[in-house]
Amino acid sequence: MGAVTDDEVIRKRLLIDGDGAGDDRRINLLVKSFIKWCNSGSQEEGYSQYQRMLSTLSQCEFSMGKTLLVYDMNLREMENYEKIYKDIENSIAAAHEKISECKKQILQAKRIRKNRQEYDALAKVIQHHPDRHETLKQLEALGKELQHLSHIKENVEDKLELRRKQFHVLLSTIHELQQTLENDEKLSEAEESQETQMEAETKQ
Repeated sequence: MGAVTDDEVIRKRLLIDGDGAGDDRRINLLVKSFIKWCNSGSQEEGYSQYQRMLSTLSQCEFSMGKTLLVYDMNLREMENYEKIYKDIENSIAAAHEKISECKKQILQAKRIRKNRQEYDALAKVIQHHPDRHETLKQLEALGKELQHLSHIKENVEDKLELRRKQFHVLLSTIHELQQTLENDEKLSEAEESQETQMEAETKQ
């Protein structure tokens, strides 16, 4: 129950105090100082209350300016991250298209090779007794064609392997970017907590 109570107290204080920078407390102090200044009896006491009000106003203005700067910085960071995310999405889409094209080329090469083999089989059936010289020429031509097709297949497989590696690198980059974003958020939270603690110690 004690832990739950502490969490509830912290939550309520954050709701009342905005981002925990003490703005609500400063405003309350400013109102109290203004009331005291209005009800001050002597000129010295009035001057003292007037200086306190100026100091509190200065702190409020400084806090507001700091908050606006952080807000603008966060907006710029969000725009930058959105641009990076879109670039990554485009790169992934392009990689998918290249992989798909390489698969089509492999299928086409296999189909061509299969057709060649079928043509050769039909030619042998038709020509029961082919000429030796012609047969040798055909075998040589077919060997060259097979070598050429094998070369095409190797090139296509090399391209496919390259695309796979590039896609893996791209996924690794996305993972590293996500990890960086999470680290930045944790660092930002730690800095805000430290600033809040320093302000609380300064007020004490």
